[in-house]
Amino acid sequence: MTERTPLYAEHLAAGAKMVDFHGWDMPLHYGSQVEEHHVVRKAAGMFDVSHMTVVDVDGSDAGDWLRRLLANDVAKLEASGRALYSAMLNEDGGILDDLIAYRRDGSWRLVVNSATREADLAWMAAQRRGDVVLTERPDLAMIAVQGPHALARAGKWLGDAAAAVQGLKPFGFVEAGDRFIARTGYTGEDGFEVILPGDEAAAAWQTLLAAGVAPAGLGARDTLRLEAGLNLYGQDMDETATPLESNLAWTVAFKPPERDFIGRAALTRQREQGVPRRLVGVKLEARGVLRRGQQLSYDGRVIGELTSGAFSPTLGAGIGFARIAADVDAEQLQVDMRGKALPVARVKLPFVRRGEGA
Repeated sequence: MTERTPLYAEHLAAGAKMVDFHGWDMPLHYGSQVEEHHVVRKAAGMFDVSHMTVVDVDGSDAGDWLRRLLANDVAKLEASGRALYSAMLNEDGGILDDLIAYRRDGSWRLVVNSATREADLAWMAAQRRGDVVLTERPDLAMIAVQGPHALARAGKWLGDAAAAVQGLKPFGFVEAGDRFIARTGYTGEDGFEVILPGDEAAAAWQTLLAAGVAPAGLGARDTLRLEAGLNLYGQDMDETATPLESNLAWTVAFKPPERDFIGRAALTRQREQGVPRRLVGVKLEARGVLRRGQQLSYDGRVIGELTSGAFSPTLGAGIGFARIAADVDAEQLQVDMRGKALPVARVKLPFVRRGEGA
């Protein structure tokens, strides 16, 4: 039996094609995945991300506990109203999940992936030390409003909070009444994500819809995040890969050296011995679509495979991420596509920055 978000009826009313996404009934698209992709790049679109898991963390030891739990260091957040992105690792340095941690007044909030919800909650509970209280918040909904016109079109709905949201830097947030509004997203575009009571989500959705914010589904969300060079948990990273092998070294805070976060020893060894493989961006230089699992080769040697792949609506070409042997520096590679070796070029991520090819 799949679960439904508070916006399920809104999706059906908009003609969404619904699919089972990790146990949730979610919209794949509302008629055209490509059009939804373009509207986010050029104007404003909104996504129901209420399937994500919100966990509030309270207690006098919460900050110290998070400094041990996460590879990034929440001590960087010197005041409330700021957030950071981090991986949560096992002792071997493998990625259990990626998440965002928000520092509030006297407490913290985490948003983790729906696919890893049960495992994440169990891991957090097992690692808990001291005065730490974890509270899952299934009563909340979450809407991501993304695109170059997102803030302008959402201005009426934001109301008195509009100026404060407009003034936020990336990964900043404000709390306006029962709305938690953060300048975060998964598309590479401007915009915000709002966490709000589930019983208020449908009204918010309708107000945003009336303001010209178009609904967008999981299909567009995937091509947008891929163009933006953003990893997807379960494909581009998982327990078998470390952040250093997943283009996420920037999310690991090795300083100060005395912070003993889970997985630190394994990552330190890997840094000293050399990372055996790396995650890179590739662009197909022929007609076709790159797909997860396709093998890459160089000079007759298989060097890795695609972890994600799709047709980029913005670039009009096949793009993807590939985990390859770290000793390969060549810029021109080949992909095995149904028995044919086609050329791909390694490219610097992101593929697209603010609607334009990077």
